[in-house]
Amino acid sequence: MKALVFSVLIAALSVTGCQQVPPNAGGAGGTAGGGYGTGGTGGSAGGGYDTGGYGTGGNGYGTGTGQYTPAELRNPSSILAQRVIYFDLDRSDIKPEYMNILNAHASLLTAYPNLRVRLEGHADERGSRGYNVALSERRGYSVLDYMQVKGTRSNQMEVIGYGEEVPAVFGHNEAAWSKNRRVEIKYAGE
Repeated sequence: MKALVFSVLIAALSVTGCQQVPPNAGGAGGTAGGGYGTGGTGGSAGGGYDTGGYGTGGNGYGTGTGQYTPAELRNPSSILAQRVIYFDLDRSDIKPEYMNILNAHASLLTAYPNLRVRLEGHADERGSRGYNVALSERRGYSVLDYMQVKGTRSNQMEVIGYGEEVPAVFGHNEAAWSKNRRVEIKYAGE
């Protein structure tokens, strides 16, 4: 009886457990930007994923063929037209509402390694001059660090801390101060 049960078990395993799925059958993963396939070749130019494994060669954005183009920098309805990141008082951490903007700029810079930006940090008028320069630099480096994590090369970015010297809005109230606590993303050549 034991031999019969064992034989049936082996037969069942051979039918269900040994089926082979041909590798790379099905669609293709992303070829130029974060695509997802159902079983085919991984991303050839950036970050595709398929059931056979991750593609090689990038971060989801192909060279020059990513989601954004430099022409969109001049399009006022593009997310790339948003180039000011605001901060809370005495803070240099990036608020969640600005991450999509920075992701878009990082995506563009990653796809176009010849582009360069200057990250101009600013502070409101409160605090000493030295404190405000240091704070504005910290804000600039927060943006740089975030974009670097997203794939932007460090040689594409530079940081300048202006402190309180270049206010966006003149005034001595919270409405003016909130507009002056910022980092502006400036592209070279603009």
